[in-house]
Amino acid sequence: MKILIIDDEAELRSSVADVLKDAGHEVVEAGDDAHTAQALVDRGEFDLAISDVRMPGIDGLALFRRARTTAPLSDFILMTAFADVGQAVAALKDGAADYLTKPFNIEELLHQIARIESSRSMRSELAQARHALAQRPPRNRLVGESPQMLKVQSRIEMIAQSDAAALVHGESGTGKELVARLLHDRSSRSDKPFVPVNCGAFPETLIEAELFGFERGAFTGAIKKREGRFKAADGGTLFLDEIAELPLSAQAKLLRVLQEGSFEPIGTNTPVKVDIRLVSATHRNLRQRIADGLFREDLFYRINVLDISLPALREREGDLPILIQFFLEGFGSPDASGRRRASPVSGDAYAALTSYAYPGNVRELAHAIEHAVVLAGGGEITLDHLPAAIAEAGMTHSPQEPQPEAFVAPNGTMRLADAVKAFERAHLRKVLAAAGGKRVRAAEMLGISRKSLWEKLRDDDVDEATNR
Repeated sequence: MKILIIDDEAELRSSVADVLKDAGHEVVEAGDDAHTAQALVDRGEFDLAISDVRMPGIDGLALFRRARTTAPLSDFILMTAFADVGQAVAALKDGAADYLTKPFNIEELLHQIARIESSRSMRSELAQARHALAQRPPRNRLVGESPQMLKVQSRIEMIAQSDAAALVHGESGTGKELVARLLHDRSSRSDKPFVPVNCGAFPETLIEAELFGFERGAFTGAIKKREGRFKAADGGTLFLDEIAELPLSAQAKLLRVLQEGSFEPIGTNTPVKVDIRLVSATHRNLRQRIADGLFREDLFYRINVLDISLPALREREGDLPILIQFFLEGFGSPDASGRRRASPVSGDAYAALTSYAYPGNVRELAHAIEHAVVLAGGGEITLDHLPAAIAEAGMTHSPQEPQPEAFVAPNGTMRLADAVKAFERAHLRKVLAAAGGKRVRAAEMLGISRKSLWEKLRDDDVDEATNR
């Protein structure tokens, strides 16, 4: 980060500046000249200002409060004597990032800076996500900017106007029904019905009646005639979700409907003609189901004229921030204008959300955000508000910060170089984990070049430790 140090003690300024420069930050020093310090802060060029509270020529608290207006994107750490702690705590409520009580050890400062750096990275990602969401066409409910999702978007646009049967496959929770609805909404059938059926939700004895309908008296309990889902979807789109669960008897009848364009409701020999576009979906391997004798091969080729493969969330590089922001806004409380306000997220909670693997994919992420928003009650979302599995994963993947006592020499003195080195190693691991192991992203988050990151990883054996 670009850091400004404001203190009238030249020796303290210099020693802190040296440590921060060694840690890879760009540092500018300012003394107690009120005009110079104020001008530097007002420019808003600094990510972080570290300022003493009491100096002969300037009031650090007044400088901080002025910066809230002139440089709202800059963070502040206040350095204070013990007697001024009350004022520093009050400044925290006004938006200061943190405070240090003099005298302080450098590890404490480095820890605070690492936390601020992580928080700034999170805010930057969410700001970019808000911008990306604002650019989306209002009718596009498929959220994502990753190459994988852009490919899906292109595929949808390409095949939406066709009447050919389409098969959507992907893991549970990846958004298969959403894709089916988009295919319908962007087709020439968009003003006709979209009828979804979950084939796994009905027992074998009822699925045929649900799909094709029945005449009164066709079986026990059939007290009146009922039209099935095929008839309900006439002119529009029929979506058969979890089609792999369809029993073989119903598969045979479905194949006949697709071949002939008509079917016979249960209890009658009178054919009913329908005009539908069939979209099917499954999370199973249908070719394996065919090999196991559980799915008809001829039906497979009928329903799989066109196909769309949905990637798992863990494969969608860069999409997590925009999805998190999307659900934060979607589940947030409406403000006076009716627009939903996204709840703020703590750095630890955001790190947990972005490091979790999401076996349940986008559906699990949506549930996690809704869960957290409700428990937070409109306030900041912390680790305590997240589902246990995600919170635990966040704590598991967050390396422990080095403890100061681990670097105390036998004579009781602190080995500063060792402490800085150990902190840097732990912080590199933490950022690499938050970046999903991607070095380019980690370098961006750290504010250093890829070459510098590579050299640090090589010198400290962080790469091997991270991959263990």
